[in-house]
Amino acid sequence: MTETAAPDLTAAATAGAAPRDTTREELDAVAAAARRAFAVTVASTAAERATWIRAAADALDGAGDELVPIADGETHLGTARLAGEVARTTAQLRLFADAILEGSYLEATVDHPDAATIPPRPDLRRMLRPLGPVAVFGASNFPFAFSVAGGDTASALAAGCPVIVKGHPAHARLSARTAEIVADALVGAGAPEGIFAHVTGHETGVALVQHPEIRAVGFTGSLGGGRALFDLAQQRPDPIPFYGELSAVNPVLITPAAIAARADELAAGLAGSFTLGVGQFCTNPGVVLVPAGSGFGERVRAALDAASADPMPMLTDRIAAAFASGVAGLAGRDDVEVVAGDPTAQQAGAGSPVVLRTTTAAVIADPDALFHECFGPSTLIVEYADVADALAAVRSVGGSLTATVHAEPGEELAPIVEVLSEVAGRVLFAGWPTGVAVSWAQQHGGPWPSTTSIHTSVGVSALRRFLRPIAYQDAPDAALPPELRDGNPLGIPRRVDGALRLPTR
Repeated sequence: MTETAAPDLTAAATAGAAPRDTTREELDAVAAAARRAFAVTVASTAAERATWIRAAADALDGAGDELVPIADGETHLGTARLAGEVARTTAQLRLFADAILEGSYLEATVDHPDAATIPPRPDLRRMLRPLGPVAVFGASNFPFAFSVAGGDTASALAAGCPVIVKGHPAHARLSARTAEIVADALVGAGAPEGIFAHVTGHETGVALVQHPEIRAVGFTGSLGGGRALFDLAQQRPDPIPFYGELSAVNPVLITPAAIAARADELAAGLAGSFTLGVGQFCTNPGVVLVPAGSGFGERVRAALDAASADPMPMLTDRIAAAFASGVAGLAGRDDVEVVAGDPTAQQAGAGSPVVLRTTTAAVIADPDALFHECFGPSTLIVEYADVADALAAVRSVGGSLTATVHAEPGEELAPIVEVLSEVAGRVLFAGWPTGVAVSWAQQHGGPWPSTTSIHTSVGVSALRRFLRPIAYQDAPDAALPPELRDGNPLGIPRRVDGALRLPTR
């Protein structure tokens, strides 16, 4: 059988047109190329992959003046925000390059033979190795940082996995052009052909998840779409990991003492957070619990008036329509009050802030309806009788990416932290959740339905999603990967006979 090169699916972007949908034949060719590339990437060194990834980061930085206007034309997010997002994206790529050179992500472990153990222990050496070609679905709300060259792509490439990105139709031209730049930079730096590709089309995305060459999927998007793809991944003859970030309302609990001490400051902070980016953040604070009768909702309304509550273009007409439908549905309930904005008068393609109010009794009685994510500039204020009442409501939230407590110094926080830790992957003390630092300690993921796994999609630990453990028993030293050989030739952190050994630099 003659091998053919993967097709060029991005050429239309250079002419200013959105790329056409990828055909099944083209997808098969791209997947076959990714499989061939994996034979190279699985044997590559961290230094080689770091060089490839840094080249992609440099190329994106160099193309910022070209890419940002394309992104702004498709997403309406503004050039300042988008330029900052390019910088975040390239910094993230470089962080992963540094991380794989440091080496601890491999969890390299050496147990020497010991006949005295029960049972006797052979020579065992364990590390993590890449899974294989990975599918990545770009997100609509972060056209750089969670899209073609975003965290899923960066972590998969760093792990040694070729990547096939399914571009998001909300920024189709940007996706195609970004993919072209990244692919050229990777191959130009010495990476194998087929290490990175971009495909388009709804049916193509479905086929991508089911393709036998794909070993894992990274997804950021809606609960409905993500759940459908998750089910497809599990229904394959060979089920594969599906790392989906789906839906979160990110509860915030404000104690009576905090309200008494700084209600206006908190109201202004909430107004700025839930309207940031027209509310199109996965960490948007969608549920805020405050003491009953505190008048906090009216303070938020005043803060909105001061900050302007004009309609702003949303990412897509479909997202805007879903937001309008969601807030109108909530506002139409007998147990929900409109505090600010007009849920029934949202403009086509745009979103304007809406503040709603209800009680803990209402949300505990029907949490699925009242804690449904409205992706856009809205928040639901839930009034509670006491902190125990508030925590009962939080328990009914379901999984979220974040949970936040605003309290005053000296308050007893242990019961609050215990409950918030049950429902969220990141617990904030003061501040607002609309901001996700890219670091070693970050956790961006939480219990269902916020994500489909226990892993983070942001930060260095995101690497772990695209690696699997392998152990070698009684292997000759020459047959072992360099990371596990005697003498630690790569100088990486390793656990040897139970003791952590750090290299001396």
